[in-house]
Amino acid sequence: MTTLESRPNTALLVIDVQNGAVGEAHDRDTVVANVGSLVEKARREQIPVVWVQHCDDGMPRGSESWRIVSELAPGEAEPLVEKHYGDSFEETTLEAVLSDLGVGRLVVAGAQTDECIRSTLHGAIVRGYDATLVSDAHTTEDLSKWGAPTPDKVIAHTNLYWSGHRAPGRTAGTVETKSVDFGRAPETT
Repeated sequence: MTTLESRPNTALLVIDVQNGAVGEAHDRDTVVANVGSLVEKARREQIPVVWVQHCDDGMPRGSESWRIVSELAPGEAEPLVEKHYGDSFEETTLEAVLSDLGVGRLVVAGAQTDECIRSTLHGAIVRGYDATLVSDAHTTEDLSKWGAPTPDKVIAHTNLYWSGHRAPGRTAGTVETKSVDFGRAPETT
């Protein structure tokens, strides 16, 4: 349960599903389809969908790499938060958006696993949010030529450690797309 008072709501947080972030990502089409499924389910259940869009020298605002992938589109009433750092909370309007929506629990999907997803998950937990990672709805590119593990291992490791992550008064965990329940945090063991 969240440590944020008067914040009972859940939101789907879609991070950086942009051409430049997922264009060369592991299992791109499946992950984008899973994110799309989550967005549809959230909209049907009237759960807020909050979009995060990265902007930097490699993905400048307005460029093709900056654009959200063609398979997905934020709704007119859905907040879109621009960020410049890995953690979606750092120097953004995300906290204000979530506060206005009464959100204390996040269901997280998107890219890239080893940077923005991990940073945002940890940023959420330290700020008092419950944070559930959708285990088959996040991805990353292959950075193994620079010494990183292959993307499948990065994703598996992130799912492993987040499934067991704990903090006082907050819940973390992972869940597959097909099992997402926006009304309930994953079971803890």
